[in-house]
Amino acid sequence: MPMADLVIVRHGETDWNLARRIQGSTDIPLNDTGRAQAAAAAESLAGETWHTIVTSPLSRARETARIIARRLDLGEPQVDDRLVERAYGEAEGLDTAALDERFPGMEGVPGIERRSDVTRRVLPALESIALENPGRRVLIVAHGGVIGSVVRWVTDKALPGGHTRIPNGSAHRFRYADGLLVLEEFNGLPVEPPIRREAAIGSALTSTS
Repeated sequence: MPMADLVIVRHGETDWNLARRIQGSTDIPLNDTGRAQAAAAAESLAGETWHTIVTSPLSRARETARIIARRLDLGEPQVDDRLVERAYGEAEGLDTAALDERFPGMEGVPGIERRSDVTRRVLPALESIALENPGRRVLIVAHGGVIGSVVRWVTDKALPGGHTRIPNGSAHRFRYADGLLVLEEFNGLPVEPPIRREAAIGSALTSTS
């Protein structure tokens, strides 16, 4: 049975994160705090065995991945375009106040990518990464919207929950086994019943929602 451990790390902070601006697919680089967060994430992972690292194409994720890869001696990160952040359309660049004024509750944003579409492109990426690395432990550097969408799908919307933030530099632990994606830890805490913690990737790809 093909199995792999997949740990998804959110990239470090950017100036737009600091200003609470919506980034989405806009390519904003790390700031110095973000580089320090990436280094701290690498240190927190250094006591474990890792075999490879894969990243979103956006520069904030790629630099985070390179910082982690150097510390863990993983070589140049592989890039998978399917891991790119959720597109937020005309909301990108808006801060919290402007967003609340123009699109209260993020409703009716022209050009925004649906969560279901995010999962339909990201889940096959996770599955292919797992199948290419059977029995291995893989680090993946991605984005808050990507991680939140996948966690929301696996847990049937039980997590993230409310206004729970996905911190820059945080790690979220998954396991892939024979078509199932299992969420083992979210924000450093084990995921336990009654929260659903596994789902078949094929169910998301055939859903019409």
